Amino acid sequence: MELAGDIIQTLCGFLSINELSSTAEFPDEMNRLKEVLEQVEEFQNTRQKLSAQMADHSSVIRSLVVRTEDARILGDMRSMKQGYQELISLNRDLLNGYRIRSNNHQELLNCLKKVNQTIQRAGQLRLGKYKMQVINSCREAVKSNSSGLLFKIIKTGSA
Repeated sequence: MELAGDIIQTLCGFLSINELSSTAEFPDEMNRLKEVLEQVEEFQNTRQKLSAQMADHSSVIRSLVVRTEDARILGDMRSMKQGYQELISLNRDLLNGYRIRSNNHQELLNCLKKVNQTIQRAGQLRLGKYKMQVINSCREAVKSNSSGLLFKIIKTGSA
């Protein structure tokens, strides 16, 4: 797709063509895009689950801090020690969860970059207003999570 876009851009520049619409089919590229979009969906679902777990841990930590401080004020060292050990354990869980979320987020960004590169390549297959129309329509399809529409726009140049 990239090579075809480069050829179209060069040829249109040489022939002084300002507007060009096209229909193009690249099955291998579309299969790769489909796989990337599936990965994006998986990463987004994982991110939501991890965020919910982090919120649950935060509420448990708040209650543990209060309970542990109450034990400290009352002089109940055994309960205080147990509370701090639970806090340390929850803190480790939060840190591990953060690392997982960070890696997940990085992978999500990499996948979204691949989607954007494919959209840019699809735009290179057109010229002028048609190029901008394809790019904008593709981005709207991605925002609305409509992969079928995205594939149609890349192929035909319009929704």
